[in-house]
Amino acid sequence: MEALRHYARLWFASARYSLVRTMMFRADFIMWSLVEIFWMVVNLMLIAVIYSHTESIAGWGPWEMTIIVGTSMLVQRLLMGFFWTNLFEMSRNVRSGHFDFFMAQPGWPLFMVSTRKIDLEGVINVPLAIAVIVFAAHKLGLQPSWLQIGCFSLFILCGLAIHYATLLFFVSLVFWMQSAHGIEHGYFGLNEFSRLPREALKGIASVVFVYTLPVIIVTNVPARTLIHGPELGPALWLFGAAVFWLAVAVTVFQRGIRRYSSASS
Repeated sequence: MEALRHYARLWFASARYSLVRTMMFRADFIMWSLVEIFWMVVNLMLIAVIYSHTESIAGWGPWEMTIIVGTSMLVQRLLMGFFWTNLFEMSRNVRSGHFDFFMAQPGWPLFMVSTRKIDLEGVINVPLAIAVIVFAAHKLGLQPSWLQIGCFSLFILCGLAIHYATLLFFVSLVFWMQSAHGIEHGYFGLNEFSRLPREALKGIASVVFVYTLPVIIVTNVPARTLIHGPELGPALWLFGAAVFWLAVAVTVFQRGIRRYSSASS
């Protein structure tokens, strides 16, 4: 319990630092918040354009697709707000030697690396993503039960864990590669697939994006839960994928730490 209180104090200290830093650069905060909103609007407009030419895609109508896209936005905004900048700064710190700062901190290096900053421009758009999902559900006439809402929230956290873990895995390769160049843009491209229904992927694409790098189930399982109710099989697969990728990512990070420590000594 004392350890939990210790890490909670560290996290709140980082949150206060992030708030102060953001208020020092208000213009940047406003600009990037507007950029985030613009990007969300573009994604929604794209749905309208596509469905002006067809009634469904792989059995998903326009408002069902909006729930998928809104779910993808929600997970991405949480990832960008809490972890994205921290993990990519880790790669630069490893190359420059500034990673020693985190090794000397009073806590687990992975926690210190992952929670040093909070990007408020990402977090502040989380309610907008939720509003998109709620509006689409209203247009479909859905009245989800508390069980559905609870499962949806849990699945969003599982999806966030998968994205965090896969990103941590790729960024941790910097301990061996000495460069994470291209990973950020590649990961953005990978996220584009999370806006697709699972039924739209066939063959090798289904194997890669549903089972190997499960970006599809990150959005599809929560969306289907709101629309059709919880399903045991997909829920277990999502939870299992989250546990698997977290275990792999933490293992690679810890081995990278040992390599970094031995190289620095």
